[in-house]
Amino acid sequence: MNDSTATRLHSAAIHLLRRLRSTDLEVGVGPAKLSALSVLVFGGARSLGQLAAEEQVSAPTMSRIVRGLEGRGLVRRIPDPDDGRSIELRATAAGKRLLEKARRARLAQLESLLEALSPTERATLEAAVDAFEKLSRLPTDPLDDGRDRGPR
Repeated sequence: MNDSTATRLHSAAIHLLRRLRSTDLEVGVGPAKLSALSVLVFGGARSLGQLAAEEQVSAPTMSRIVRGLEGRGLVRRIPDPDDGRSIELRATAAGKRLLEKARRARLAQLESLLEALSPTERATLEAAVDAFEKLSRLPTDPLDDGRDRGPR
């Protein structure tokens, strides 16, 4: 594998995601809010700090995102059952419905795009999905095998 493959994969992934993101306009919620909502819907309740870390944004940025989601009734803050001083963010039923609507729209657009490929190209792409899934599970540090070795 060479740099050209990595460059092409990177570029193709970004362009495809941008194209699919256009469907987000149909649900009236921007990509940053949908991404944060997705974490809460599929990953469960999180603290603001955990959500910010997972979305790779600052806590103040995540606070603004969450306020927007709360204002639309898509997320609610509830006291942390283990620590009364903390709060957890949870998706509401309306948030789950909206996210599912957005997901269906993206998948419909992607399925439509896939129809433009030949059967051979679709089969090749289907086989490549396994490799993409494997890539997404690899540790960020190639030397990290997931075992805790304590301080280094």
